[in-house]
Amino acid sequence: MEIIHNREFKKLLKFNGDHSTLVGLRILNNVLKVITLGLYYPWARASVLQYMYGEAEYLETRFVFHGTGKEMFRGFIKALAIFLVLYGFLFFCIFTKQPMMAVVGGIVFYIGILLLVPLAIHGSQRYRLSRTSWRGIHFGYRGDLKEFVKLFIGHGLLSMLTLGIYGPWFRVKMKEYIYGNMRFGNIEFKFTGKGGDLFLIRLKGIFLSIITLGIYSFWFLKELVEFELKNIKIIQDGVEINMRSTLSAGKIFGMVFVNYLIVIFTLGLATGVAINRIMRVAFENIEFDLPINPDKLMQTEDEYKDATGDDLAGMLDIDFA
Repeated sequence: MEIIHNREFKKLLKFNGDHSTLVGLRILNNVLKVITLGLYYPWARASVLQYMYGEAEYLETRFVFHGTGKEMFRGFIKALAIFLVLYGFLFFCIFTKQPMMAVVGGIVFYIGILLLVPLAIHGSQRYRLSRTSWRGIHFGYRGDLKEFVKLFIGHGLLSMLTLGIYGPWFRVKMKEYIYGNMRFGNIEFKFTGKGGDLFLIRLKGIFLSIITLGIYSFWFLKELVEFELKNIKIIQDGVEINMRSTLSAGKIFGMVFVNYLIVIFTLGLATGVAINRIMRVAFENIEFDLPINPDKLMQTEDEYKDATGDDLAGMLDIDFA
């Protein structure tokens, strides 16, 4: 592994989102979802993802999201069927009016929902990354579902039994597995964060946010972003590329405050403006100490078009970024 000190960090990412385009897209999607009684949801989701990825660029080249509404509709139907089975069994048990059956129904339902979480995270990573490319090279995720579910349940139970104290170690384990199995062509990734470091950041952040009546929460968020970025490593031909955040608490406060005003005074119609502002600030404040070498990129990943996991993640409101 090449070790280079004192590299100069540079801004290589940019987000070009146009406010009126995203506001119009969101309004149109919402109207169509109402008219179609929700059936347009997969196409709405695909169009927003195509917009978001298409407006993001690295080294002046934009990303492409290749997922389609048709693929996501197939996943949507499968995800909907899973939820219908779980709810159907729960209501069947309740309607028997037998206390024991109601208990069994409740236990099966909640265990089922909990098991869907790792399935959704794994499936979403596999679909999203496989359907994303840059300069024609696709991303990919090589994680194994059984391994991930076992890891998720084991560390998730530890987190529950310790009333959330183990939560930072749980999150770091998930990140290690996901980044360790992420690919961009022949480029590999890894996550080097430590659960103890994240625990201390959270402990200090929660404590100081409480005693400062929320004022410290902007510094808390800044430290969380710094922790995430500095521990993501991009590896090309044995050379490790580092990232860092230049986000300050003041920038976070300004973004959050103005976004609240935008959303409140437009009754939510201009939420797209707030989303674009978040993306611009996020991208402008990520720096790299080296660019990847596009000439050495090689296509290595297979296509994967099953969007069930991504639709499950959307329905469960999971975004394990």
